[in-house]
Amino acid sequence: MEWITNPDIWIAFFTLCALEIVLGIDNVIFISILSNKLPKQQQAKARQVGLSLALVMRIILLFSISWIMSLKTDLFTVRNIGISGRDLILLVGGLFLIYKSVKEIHEKVEDAHATEKELKKTVGFSAVIVQIVLIDLVFSLDSVITAVGMVDEIGIMIAAVIVSIGLMMFAAKPISDFVNKHPAIKVLALSFLIMIGFALVAEGIDFHIPKGYIYFSMAFAVLVEFVNIRIGVRAKN
Repeated sequence: MEWITNPDIWIAFFTLCALEIVLGIDNVIFISILSNKLPKQQQAKARQVGLSLALVMRIILLFSISWIMSLKTDLFTVRNIGISGRDLILLVGGLFLIYKSVKEIHEKVEDAHATEKELKKTVGFSAVIVQIVLIDLVFSLDSVITAVGMVDEIGIMIAAVIVSIGLMMFAAKPISDFVNKHPAIKVLALSFLIMIGFALVAEGIDFHIPKGYIYFSMAFAVLVEFVNIRIGVRAKN
């Protein structure tokens, strides 16, 4: 029980929780956008299933730390750039995220005349869950590598992951409702996911882009959009 009075453990725990939540923002946005394509009665279930799967995958990966570390070993080289198993996952995941986000924006522009009900008929619950699982794997790998790099105790890692996923589950519905209510915010969110996708691809070829730049630029864009929404509300009144 020494850990209760050890400040270093608590500092590591809260720091890791904060980082896990920040890293999970893009995951929550992706899940929210996908779940919004389903009928209203299935959306909450899709969000909960998606985040629950993310929690399970992260805990499994934490218990497979030696395998995670082996993914950093280069499998082959392309133009003097070493490609490891982790790099391949990031490349595929990044390209998939870019493809899905661009496709969503294209559908939003091209199918603007279609009703929400007509659009949702083309999407099945299982198809949405499969897509969530695929991108969850990429975000989970990123999350676990961050945790392993910061903390040595697996118990602290698991506790931080559970707390962060719990907070995401709590925030998923408000985020989903807000994104669904404001089309401009949805486009901004999709643009954010495209940037994250490019960052994952860049990381896959050993070109690191600090995510702080991406989060700051997106936060600024969202702040501007909040001002626009506020001005629009006042103009109507």
